[in-house]
Amino acid sequence: MTRRPRELRQDERNCSTNRLDLSTPLNLLTGSIIKAALEVHRALGGPGLLESVYEDALASELTLAGHRVRRQQEVRINYKGRPLTGHFKLDLLVEDRVLVECKATTVHQEIFRSQTLTYLRLCNLEVGLLINFGAALLRHGIHRIVNTPQDASARSVSGTYINTSNSPESPSPCDAQFL
Repeated sequence: MTRRPRELRQDERNCSTNRLDLSTPLNLLTGSIIKAALEVHRALGGPGLLESVYEDALASELTLAGHRVRRQQEVRINYKGRPLTGHFKLDLLVEDRVLVECKATTVHQEIFRSQTLTYLRLCNLEVGLLINFGAALLRHGIHRIVNTPQDASARSVSGTYINTSNSPESPSPCDAQFL
């Protein structure tokens, strides 16, 4: 008895046009970050260490790979053109293009994804990686989060990087200015 192949659904037919092009610079960069995270997890193990330990090791691994990494980059929140007194810190900002949010918990919570997406929107970045080093298998702890483009004129909230170093740096491609 031969089986007739089933009819493909519309989303399956369009799948080839929706595939991720792994050769683009941004995807090559995220791939390099994931490779570094896998090396850190392999070397240090997980779960068991503090988030800051994994973050430091990942920053070191990325620097060894030749990437420019900013660790604990402060971002001031601007609301309707006015800076708020509060700010937040990005765990890692790689090549001023990819935000990396590190976690070290055995339970993944959806709020982590929401937090990362909020940071992406405030910084006007396209891609972020949420990496939970507390996962027994790191591949289960890696989440790629994409910020869909928005009309910047319609946004009333944004972020501005705070230059915490003594060295002058140029503005990042994410349209933020150092103070």
